[in-house]
Amino acid sequence: MSARQAGRTGTSSVLLLLAGLLLVAGMSRLGLGVADVFAAEPMSEGNSGQPAAAAEPPDPGDLLAALLAREAEILAAEEALAARTAQLRAAEAALALQLSELEASEARLAATLRMTETAAEDDLQRLTSVFENMKPQQAADLFAQMDTEFAAGFIARLRPDFAGEIMAGLDPLAAYAITAVIAGRHARTPRN
Repeated sequence: MSARQAGRTGTSSVLLLLAGLLLVAGMSRLGLGVADVFAAEPMSEGNSGQPAAAAEPPDPGDLLAALLAREAEILAAEEALAARTAQLRAAEAALALQLSELEASEARLAATLRMTETAAEDDLQRLTSVFENMKPQQAADLFAQMDTEFAAGFIARLRPDFAGEIMAGLDPLAAYAITAVIAGRHARTPRN
């Protein structure tokens, strides 16, 4: 080993020894409460370099009171939510009842309309039969007195041969008006 290598080995041994001593000194300081000093609040400028007073731990009684107050708030909110839920369920039940009553009313109305339409159709068929059992000139005299659209409605329901005889017995202008009404009824019907 040369003198130079021996000098380097001695220097590195000294450095290791110093590092070890610093480590031990640091550990002893931490063990003596130095960590509490570092963890404490920083010094404020207004109190001349004196550390700020440490905050006192909360009183367990105050903590319990706060928890009980929060629990009371939560229970009140749950009760309010339960009351609102009950109101909504009651409203849903009332709405369902109204809907069923509405559907029943709609069914009754539809039945009444069907009965009315059937009765009206029956009446029209009877009248059509009465007109067809009349003599053509008597029916023509009667149709000449009717409103044009009303007469056109019955003429359209009559047998074609009898309707032709009635139209022949009418004034040509009245016959033309009835024909125009019948022809124009479906003029605006869309075609494919």
